[in-house]
Amino acid sequence: MSADDPSSEPMSPGRLADLVERVANGRDRNAFLGLFDYYAPRLKAFYRRRGTDDARAEDMVQDVMIALWQRADQYDRGQAGVSTWVFTIARNRQIDLIRRERRPELDPEEPALLPSASPIPDAAFDTEQVAVRVRAALEQLPAEQADLIRLSFFEEASHNAIAERLDLPLGTVKSRVRLAMQKLRLALGDDEAQA
Repeated sequence: MSADDPSSEPMSPGRLADLVERVANGRDRNAFLGLFDYYAPRLKAFYRRRGTDDARAEDMVQDVMIALWQRADQYDRGQAGVSTWVFTIARNRQIDLIRRERRPELDPEEPALLPSASPIPDAAFDTEQVAVRVRAALEQLPAEQADLIRLSFFEEASHNAIAERLDLPLGTVKSRVRLAMQKLRLALGDDEAQA
């Protein structure tokens, strides 16, 4: 065995870090083969202990080793040992796989995912007519009542929030909103308000 053959020396942490640096610096295939020979069986055992079947474990080992080849330049021996780095990649790959498998497939026919139907022209016209009538009715209200209706219904503020914002007693806010609603119903021709 030659001095460049990674299998000719024991795999100490320093030796493993040297091999990763050789892969990073020159895409050294012999160094990568040494890393592969060392880590592939360990990674497979790691995945098998975590409940992965043989075929999937082998695929995941290949995936981790490809990541090692592609990211060798990101390894920093001052931050962690090679084994820590490699098994972190392995763990993260497994987590990603589990997340993908747990995510349900989206049903393209799911009503919530379908675009809403275009409004029927008559309905859009009717909606616009109602909006015009409501705006006109709001303009007929005293300013303080119109402001309360805008805050309550258009800004969706609670009666408590309106009372704090306008520095009014809560009962006053409630009675003014009720009075304003009665006036709006009358202005819009609501039969219940007239009864």
